Amino acid sequence: MKGKLIASLAFLLLGVAALAQTVRISGTVVDAVGPVIGASVIESGTNNGAITDLDGNFVLNVRPGATIEISSIGYKTQVIPVGTRTVFNVTLEDDTELLEEVVVVGYGVQKKKLVTGSTVQVKGDDLVKINSTSALGAMQASSPGVSIMNASGQPGDGYNVNIRGMGTIGSYEPLYVIDGVTGGDINSLNPSDIESIDVLKDAASAAIYGARGANGVILITTKQAKEGSYTVTYDGYYGIQNVQRMTEPLNAQQYMDIQDQINFNMGRPLTDWASILSPSLYNSIKDGSFKGTNWLDEIRNPNAPTQNHAVNVIGGSDISKFSLGLSYTGQEGIFGKPAASKYERVTVRLNSDHVIWSKDGLDIITVGENLTFVQTKQNTVGTGDMYWNDIYNGLSGNPLVPVYNADGSYTEYDDLKNLGVWNLDPYTSNPVAGLYYRRGHNDNHGYALNMSGNIRVQPVKGLTWRSQFNYRMNSGSYRGYTLAFKLTDYDKSDNDIVSQSGWAGWSWSWENTVNWLFNAGQNHFDVMAGSTLEHSGFGESVNAQNSGVLWPNQWKYAYIGNTSGDPSKDDMGGSTWGDSGLASFFGRINYDYAEKYMLTLILRRDGSSNFMRGHRWGTFPSVSAGWVISNEDWWNVGAIDFFKLRGSWGQNGNCAIDNFQYLATVAVGEPTGGYSFYTGPTSTNSGTGSFANKLANPDVTWETSQQLDLGFDARLFRNRLNVVFDWYQKDTRDWLVNAPVMGHYGLDAPYINGGDVRNTGYEIAFNWSDARSKDFSYSFGVNAAYNKNIVTRIANEEGIFHGPGSVVQGIDELFRAQVGYPIGYFWTYDTDGVFQNQAEIDAWKAQGLGTIVDNVVPGDLKFIDQNRDGKIDSSDKTMTGNPNPDWNVGLNFSVYFKGFDLAVSGYGMFGQQVFRSYRRYSDSQYNNYTTEVYKYWHGEGTSNRYPRLVAGTNYNFMNNSNIFIEDADFFRIQTATLGYDLKRAWKKAPFGQFRIYVQAQNPFVFTKYMGLDPEVGSSAGFAGWAKGIDLGFYPQARTYIAGVNITFNGSNRKSTDAAAPANYNIPERIVEKLVERVKEVPVEVVKEVKVPASTFVGPYTDDLYFVLGKAEIRPDEAFKLGQIAQILKDNPDAKITVTGYADSGTGTASINKTLSEQRAQTVIDMLKKAGIAASRIISAAAGGDRDASRSPESNRVAVCIVK
Repeated sequence: MKGKLIASLAFLLLGVAALAQTVRISGTVVDAVGPVIGASVIESGTNNGAITDLDGNFVLNVRPGATIEISSIGYKTQVIPVGTRTVFNVTLEDDTELLEEVVVVGYGVQKKKLVTGSTVQVKGDDLVKINSTSALGAMQASSPGVSIMNASGQPGDGYNVNIRGMGTIGSYEPLYVIDGVTGGDINSLNPSDIESIDVLKDAASAAIYGARGANGVILITTKQAKEGSYTVTYDGYYGIQNVQRMTEPLNAQQYMDIQDQINFNMGRPLTDWASILSPSLYNSIKDGSFKGTNWLDEIRNPNAPTQNHAVNVIGGSDISKFSLGLSYTGQEGIFGKPAASKYERVTVRLNSDHVIWSKDGLDIITVGENLTFVQTKQNTVGTGDMYWNDIYNGLSGNPLVPVYNADGSYTEYDDLKNLGVWNLDPYTSNPVAGLYYRRGHNDNHGYALNMSGNIRVQPVKGLTWRSQFNYRMNSGSYRGYTLAFKLTDYDKSDNDIVSQSGWAGWSWSWENTVNWLFNAGQNHFDVMAGSTLEHSGFGESVNAQNSGVLWPNQWKYAYIGNTSGDPSKDDMGGSTWGDSGLASFFGRINYDYAEKYMLTLILRRDGSSNFMRGHRWGTFPSVSAGWVISNEDWWNVGAIDFFKLRGSWGQNGNCAIDNFQYLATVAVGEPTGGYSFYTGPTSTNSGTGSFANKLANPDVTWETSQQLDLGFDARLFRNRLNVVFDWYQKDTRDWLVNAPVMGHYGLDAPYINGGDVRNTGYEIAFNWSDARSKDFSYSFGVNAAYNKNIVTRIANEEGIFHGPGSVVQGIDELFRAQVGYPIGYFWTYDTDGVFQNQAEIDAWKAQGLGTIVDNVVPGDLKFIDQNRDGKIDSSDKTMTGNPNPDWNVGLNFSVYFKGFDLAVSGYGMFGQQVFRSYRRYSDSQYNNYTTEVYKYWHGEGTSNRYPRLVAGTNYNFMNNSNIFIEDADFFRIQTATLGYDLKRAWKKAPFGQFRIYVQAQNPFVFTKYMGLDPEVGSSAGFAGWAKGIDLGFYPQARTYIAGVNITFNGSNRKSTDAAAPANYNIPERIVEKLVERVKEVPVEVVKEVKVPASTFVGPYTDDLYFVLGKAEIRPDEAFKLGQIAQILKDNPDAKITVTGYADSGTGTASINKTLSEQRAQTVIDMLKKAGIAASRIISAAAGGDRDASRSPESNRVAVCIVK
């Protein structure tokens, strides 16, 4: 194909003298967008030809009866007999083989149309447009089958990712591979540093990573070194964030009224507020001067700033090339005032490639490296837990408490007593003061260094050996200072406390692969074999806390050295990390016949030190096949340009547990606070000694995942519409989980292979992309994925894994995994409404149905007696909700018009429920309520869902039931962006692109959920599979930003017009369209010469580039020279001056003078062959040396000036 392209470019410049008898023909060449500039029109069998002008027109003299060939890079060649015709209007079609996309697969790349597994790719340019601090957030609308939920809206908290459903109650995160290195942190990367993200969804695609591919694989490719002109890009934005939706808490007077109603419902006397509260507080409430405190609003951080700045430099020669990136991200949280959460990240990235030895156009030895350094700083507020949850405190804080005293100090212990609020509840506190004292002085720093070096040896074409060594280091530190305070008798710190900790860990891996590509006729083979060795877990940590500080109330002295020296007030600890190893051997064969029938075979064998001998090795095979039906000779479906059927089956593994879990461990008890040994039937004694603290399980082994996938890929309507469909069935077996152990064992549970689950679903994606002209294009995409999750085996008699009972305050087990049900379903009582009157109560009991207590009254809940045994107990609990969505959907729309771009993206989840636990009012009668409280039963017919308001141990609220479970379906408009490229109006600007834009993030969420955010990730804080429990979830922000994308010398980077479709063919980028699809090394080889023939005014100056050290013009420059020749033909009076140059940085003056003359003569000869008369060509011969720094490609080329 390369030879064909070079030949077609060369033909542009060749011509022969007209024969005695010729026919003059003319015409226009266009494509689906508009005129094709620079198309070659050649008389078959000769060197006689012409080039289309700026409007796609051509004129050519040919022999009678001739045949013409019309071709252009990126299009299918058309062969047309001339016959008696003299006018030809030709439409060229895309050469889809030439423009075929390439996707990243494990340990290599592959043409997308030949992939037989199920993958999805998101380009880096698309990630940048979303302006998320994490690339995962930018993928939410464009990755069918990949469920991405915010772990929290708090800056830096990341995302929970499931590929094709929850596969285990153990470690369910996919494997991340960054630039070939496994186990990286995708959240540490700036999206502007990413070239592409490829998700391997089915087992066959992920089997090459067998040991850890059970939950899918996400491959991240950062921006790589590229040959060509140096390109400098800057992407930056600044924005403000606010809470999208707030609850409406009761004000002071409403709160007092509701407390009265609670007392009335319970038959208690109403509160005498005038005697309970201080006169000043009571009077200020009554006269309206004090409305009460909205604590959630008080901890809100309005107009929280967010910003990102990223600079990338890419360029080099065919010998040495590099990519450098530097970025800063800063984001404040929307909650946490006066100690708002905050996240900062600095990323430095460098990679390069260097050819050490090349011969005859073959790079025999090449070396390269990748280096990434990340520094983060995070300040957090308490979220997710049932205790010390600052969002929950803001939702439930007592509105009768003012934030400040008259002197501006916080209301604390004595102040609350004086206000009389403690006469109601001694637990009443000041949430803002608590935030200040507990969170106001803390810093978390993280550091990550990832380095890799590789060597590639290609002794013959098609055979490559690659060796890569990787090293990864992670470290961090924490420093905190808690001031002495007393908010209540229970919420206090008697002393200033200094805390400090640090940790560091590192790992290495060594990877070797051999790849052999060869053909036998139309049989194409890609064979790869390799091995890896990994060693991880090296590390140690240390921590210390000191409550006897020498210099109190001083953040600058917040170090453990600030101590009075009292050992009773010092607490120190530390530990080393157990290391682990993994050895792997793998191989893959990709085969296709004429790109019509495809087969892929993969086998991987892994050995892990996490398991005992005899159980360490796992074998993971896969097979996949595809059939491109549209390549069959008999295929004749005009609307369908491409249609491929594919299927796959494979197995993957999971070994994500700590090392040596198959052994029992022994601990040593200290004399004080140590292990209590029984010294008699009833007495114990603490003393030094060893004791077993964990049971052993020598049989624990690999968790495995087996998956069957069937699907098709199609392109329709001249490749405008792309359709992808998949059906899958994934069985995950032998979960790696902690065993349920009876409490009287007194030991920690070992890991066991404890259960199986089946995920079944289907995915479909439609993407339409159309370019109506060079000034107008649009695209639209929608995708949807359905998944059903069912547990099929639990390794105990009852078939249940119980969730912890400490997730929500005051209640027992809330979620569980059970055979026949989805993982993590809500296990609560179900209700059938509210008793409206005594008659309903009597009728209920007459049916023999039980009640939660004997003395139910109107307004109490009807708990369903599931087994109809006449009583309500735990055997009546059932599945009342599922936190796992049935459907994940995504939507993307974009339009481009004359430099303006508009884009909208959104995503949604449907079929899931959320347990809104902070609506439970059992913790304290005197916590605040929202205005939803008015929906509760307060008389016959007022509510049939929510019961009467009561306090204390009333079972309406003390028990988990479906009244706290809400449907959490939502669709979120993720981004809406409007931009304009100033380069469009400022043609002579020294930029390849200067795009400005504004963007709204998360402007609208459509949902019936009443909490702060329906997208509730893992918020329980106690188990990774506890999803959808809203304990006071930190919501996502609504953000408005303004940004800019600037490209300097952007000859090798296409514009990031948000709406321009990937296959949009702007004339200035004719050859860019080719190389970005084929080589991933865009090099501008043509630029639009806007010089209409009728209005040509000289001089016109341009540079032509030659092969280094030779007089041979580069093929891409020949294309440009063809355009110049056409301008001369269109302007008969114009003349051209040719001056030759050579690079002053190489060669002697004499050699450069000769080379300059030869180059000038080369241009003159080619112009003559193209039909330009010698009298119109002025030769200035050698112009002498020229400074290489003036050339955009350094000393790789010399230049020739054409005027």
